[in-house]
Amino acid sequence: MATLFIRNLAVVIIISFFSSLYLSVPSLASSDGFVHCLLQKIPDELVLTQSSSSFTDVLVSSIHNPRFVNNATARPLCIVTPTDASHVQAAVRCGRAEGIHLRARSGGHDYEGLSYRSARDGEVFAVVDLGARLRAVSVSVDDATAWVESGATLGELYYAVAKTSPVLAFPAGVCPTVGVGGHFSGGGISIMSRKYGLSVDNILDAKLVNAHGELVDRAAMGEDHFWAIRGGGGESFGVVVSWKIRLVEVPPTVAVFAIVKTVDEGAADVISRWQHVTPRLPNELSIRVKVRGQRATFQSLYLGPCASLVPIMSSIFPELGMTSADCREMSWLDSVAFIQFMDLTTPVEALLNRTTSLSTYTKAKSDYVRRAIPKDVWKSIFSWFAMNGSDQMLLEPMGGFMDGVPAAATPYPHRAGVLYNIQYITFWFGDDTAAVANRWINDLYAFMEPYVTSNPREAYVNFRDLDIGENAVSNDGVSTFESGKVWGEKYFAGNFERLAAVKAAVDRTDYFRNEQSIPPLPVEIK
Repeated sequence: MATLFIRNLAVVIIISFFSSLYLSVPSLASSDGFVHCLLQKIPDELVLTQSSSSFTDVLVSSIHNPRFVNNATARPLCIVTPTDASHVQAAVRCGRAEGIHLRARSGGHDYEGLSYRSARDGEVFAVVDLGARLRAVSVSVDDATAWVESGATLGELYYAVAKTSPVLAFPAGVCPTVGVGGHFSGGGISIMSRKYGLSVDNILDAKLVNAHGELVDRAAMGEDHFWAIRGGGGESFGVVVSWKIRLVEVPPTVAVFAIVKTVDEGAADVISRWQHVTPRLPNELSIRVKVRGQRATFQSLYLGPCASLVPIMSSIFPELGMTSADCREMSWLDSVAFIQFMDLTTPVEALLNRTTSLSTYTKAKSDYVRRAIPKDVWKSIFSWFAMNGSDQMLLEPMGGFMDGVPAAATPYPHRAGVLYNIQYITFWFGDDTAAVANRWINDLYAFMEPYVTSNPREAYVNFRDLDIGENAVSNDGVSTFESGKVWGEKYFAGNFERLAAVKAAVDRTDYFRNEQSIPPLPVEIK
């Protein structure tokens, strides 16, 4: 194993990452000063160079997709694991001074891995890993708010809130290992969105390190900047260290069910009907659908008792055949665990598990549906789930609260008139099945084009997909606006240009950037 020792800095570039993985070696001319600067301002144990014994463990600790741990990926010069906002400030200031860009990671679920890797060979960058040590959750029952650090997972947030008060909750995603910072940055779809909106609809304040290395809150950053970080995507406007959130009320007991319908039992007919039923449901009731193989699973959360839910379902959605035997009552926190794990015996403490696996490869894509897909098309869709490489499709209902929020209220524009969001995802194990899995998801995505939104074909930034476009970089090292529009209008529709204007105002030199970060709006367009 080849190593290079740099005097007085204790920096060692390890050529071998894992036993079979290649690490690109950054230019020492740009990295010497950066690491030296960090070690002058941050405790040594918080700066992990590639020679550090824990570098590999920390890097892979929240990687959820092993397809980015390979010889085609540019990896960080070092990892900063801050315990305080001042450490993030130091990293930004050192990076600006020495020409090293930063990527911030909270949970590592970014579907394209852009929070911890570069898709561009030879790029020199460092990672600020908020998930390592900045994970505190502080709940105030008196005013139903909480401050949560960006490195906390959704599971940790839910657990802390519910254990403080059984009648308080927060609307965010189902998967408990997702990091708060990345989830909030993209909007935050929730199974309670029909009642309480997105995560970003319930954010009151934030503490952010800007491109100058200053720590600012909502008042100091200004309303345009605050607007942009609530759904404008990660890695564009600074590093959000913590968020102040508005907690929402839930009853002490909620009701859930999970009902499976096979193709032979009319799954296509029931999903077709679900599309028309969803907008008519009470806002307190949400039913999501998972399509996998030749079956559809209808998962529901109702903010009320079974005694109320059963007659609602009998009246509005009899096609599902839900009865009192299907209904379970439990606390809201228990419902989070049930909907994720689909097992009544799994304890809520499982929501705190941050363990990741490097055995399952994934690829995801997304769509939005504004007009119900015809029943016969759903029958054709199920045929795709009998093919080699197939995996699953998740349908998240919108409407309710979401219909009453203007598209420009936050950067997330997919509001009034959206019936549901689609997430397509495929999994595979090892390179030998990668081609089949990727061909399946790409072909299904192409098949769905006539039945989903168009001009633009809308997509959800939290289901990041580099296939829809990637930034080009100009000669002065700034992401170009025209290349950003290609993918940006799919994620943000009419809000993209405003996001680019905010970017130009707060980070014109494009310090915070990745392959799908917001580019600065050119002066001539303003």
